[in-house]
Amino acid sequence: MKVNSYNLKENIKKLSFPQAPKGRYYKPTSVFLLLFFKEQEPYILAILKADREGYLWRNQVALPGGHIDKSDTTPMEAAFRELKEELGIPKEQVDEIGSIGHFPTLNQRDIEVFLGLWNGEGPIVYDRDEIAEVLEIPLKELLFIHNVKHFANRYPDMTELVYPFNHVVIWGATARIIHHFIENVYPLL
Repeated sequence: MKVNSYNLKENIKKLSFPQAPKGRYYKPTSVFLLLFFKEQEPYILAILKADREGYLWRNQVALPGGHIDKSDTTPMEAAFRELKEELGIPKEQVDEIGSIGHFPTLNQRDIEVFLGLWNGEGPIVYDRDEIAEVLEIPLKELLFIHNVKHFANRYPDMTELVYPFNHVVIWGATARIIHHFIENVYPLL
């Protein structure tokens, strides 16, 4: 599979994506949904958060990213900074496609998700105190689960929307982001 990033960027601009939550205070965060290719097949790069006592995201599958700092001029800049800090992936290795929406969490975070195409060059370097494992998830496996569980063309509730992958289960905000990606962005690839 080959992705034309210019066409994808242009098509993304035409779509309607979830907007930032209004009315209540949410702490802004930015993450990357990074696609990369192995043997012509698309993968998503994700992380398994560390198993640390008291860590809010303990043992959860997440996308690389984090809080927006005061020094960040844009949410996109924050996403790139976090990507470099968490995984050692520099901006030069990522073709940024654009925002695919906002996803509020139960713990008052507003996650803005940016789609990027990573060239797959490495190495990936991460802090084991924060990240237990880097996950390379084949998109075809997520699509299979999406179809088998009949997630297509509907929005499953929080308890139902899970994507098991190997020894982990993708749930919560990350599952909602993947569902949104498969339903709205994947057809553009």
